[in-house]
Amino acid sequence: MKRRILVVDIGGSFVKLLLSERVEREFASGPRMTPKQFVSKFEETVCGWKFDVASIGFPAPVRNGRILRNPKHLGKSWVHFNFARALGIPVRVVNDAAMQGLGSYLGRGRMLFLGLGTGLGSALVWERNLMSLELGDLPYPNGKIIEEDLGIPGLEKFGNKKWQRQVLYAITQLRRAFIADYVVLGGGLVHRFGRLPNGIVRGQNENAFLGGRRLWETKRNSHEVKWQLV
Repeated sequence: MKRRILVVDIGGSFVKLLLSERVEREFASGPRMTPKQFVSKFEETVCGWKFDVASIGFPAPVRNGRILRNPKHLGKSWVHFNFARALGIPVRVVNDAAMQGLGSYLGRGRMLFLGLGTGLGSALVWERNLMSLELGDLPYPNGKIIEEDLGIPGLEKFGNKKWQRQVLYAITQLRRAFIADYVVLGGGLVHRFGRLPNGIVRGQNENAFLGGRRLWETKRNSHEVKWQLV
């Protein structure tokens, strides 16, 4: 029997829930949303849907399915919150950028995912390995961190053309540092770019859904080779 997977993408403004590429619902999140409020709205929103397991992309560092820090744009009390216990189904939780990165993987080589938005989401994918990164916290000149220049604050400070040059320079350096074969550039600000240089692929927000499904995927003809969350 085919497993029915619900994909949940938790953002700072909305929580999106997807049963398929065409079947989607959402509810508002925001800086006051706590786990208790999330569960209440979740149960209300999925009414009438049938699913067996869930994949959750969460906007904070996640290790071994556990949230390590409260997110910047949601409420508190998220650290070590147990989604599986609260929702009553098996759940796999990863950083939201890692989930989108997994869905963006072209199935070959070593891919660095960078998501441009309020900050900088990042993940590394190779073979059947997924590594969540926190590159947005890398130090930058004048006591700043890199996401302040590559995210929305940098766009507002520099203007579009200078901001694009900053982003492309940073991508080149990060690609070298991680020995990546190619970079997938996603997030809400990727539309600011027209043509992208060779080695940089335009990502799609919809890839988060595919990434959520891949979290439960096993290699064809084998029930043992799963995606390894490094």
